[in-house]
Amino acid sequence: MNWLRAAVLGANDGLISTSSLVAGVASASVGRDPVVIAALAGLVAGALSMAAGEYVSVSSQSDTEQADLARERRELATMPEIEHAELAGIYVKRGLTPDLADQVATQLTAHNALEAHARDELGLSDITRARPLQAAFASAAAFVAGAAPPLLLVMFLPVALFGPVVTGVTLVLLLALGAVAARLGGASIVRGALRVTFWGAVAMAATALVGRLFGAAV
Repeated sequence: MNWLRAAVLGANDGLISTSSLVAGVASASVGRDPVVIAALAGLVAGALSMAAGEYVSVSSQSDTEQADLARERRELATMPEIEHAELAGIYVKRGLTPDLADQVATQLTAHNALEAHARDELGLSDITRARPLQAAFASAAAFVAGAAPPLLLVMFLPVALFGPVVTGVTLVLLLALGAVAARLGGASIVRGALRVTFWGAVAMAATALVGRLFGAAV
């Protein structure tokens, strides 16, 4: 569920940032090409930035996990009795009797000691393990999905409709994304949707104002 919430937030970022770029450049330009170029550049730069940031972050997590596994591997080799007692103690805390906990620890250690300690002592598993490349790709894809609607609109809409149509579509999509993110996070759907939409509107209004104020210089 966490990955889905992250994907929704990535799409939200792509939608707000690209629509804001469109609003700003459209306010400063009377042609299609500058707006399309700005939207496309924003999509590419944002997706790569999101991918790089996610890759670095998840790589750091992966490095920590690998260091923890290496330490656990050394401890299993040098102090197996202590590690066995730690594993049995974990099962006792979860509700097993000491005798049963000792039997479970013995059997799991015989099957795969490192896997048992990684899962039950460190909280690591194949499902939760950090995957930097996968995370980077997912983050970039989510951003592109959010940035695509405003880019497609300015590619095919009449120039005169850029402002109202892009703004309207963006606000509707922000309402939907905000509602989904709030539901996934267990928060109020109405409050979450309105909050995301409000700040998206503020971002677009601010960049449109910048474009209008400095349009002559552009």
